[in-house]
Amino acid sequence: MKPLNRDDKHLQTLAEALHFGTALSYIQGFHLLQTASAQFKYGINPAEIARIWKGGCIIRSKFLDDIRKTFLQQTDLLNLLLDKDMFTVILGNRAAAANIISIATAARQPIPCLSSSLQYFDMFSSGRLPSNLIQAQRDYFGAHTYERTDQAGSFHTDWTI
Repeated sequence: MKPLNRDDKHLQTLAEALHFGTALSYIQGFHLLQTASAQFKYGINPAEIARIWKGGCIIRSKFLDDIRKTFLQQTDLLNLLLDKDMFTVILGNRAAAANIISIATAARQPIPCLSSSLQYFDMFSSGRLPSNLIQAQRDYFGAHTYERTDQAGSFHTDWTI
């Protein structure tokens, strides 16, 4: 295998995939912090967390500036992927991440963090997933109802027919 040079298209793909995975790690982490803060009433300010982390000795990612700016502009934002600009940037690197995962999978090289980031993004950005089947299972076992895509409201089915 020949070494990659700076102009190599594969090197650019790797860089985009790395940005995708790193960004999703931050996004998931901030979402967890916000969820815990809401549940336990910690009063965490995500913009301030980004500022503190940026000034630390270990995490000095430029991406933290973007995160902080986003949270300063939208103080009630529940997940960074709900910000249009942030989502667009991440979406722009999705294909590179999928490409690298495909190459690694074909070579039998596990890359669980990047794969998990892609799954999180795809799950978060899709309105219809196989996991929607869980609603039907919950209704079957406990009459918890389910939602439909063709009608508004909650529905229950007598599954014993």
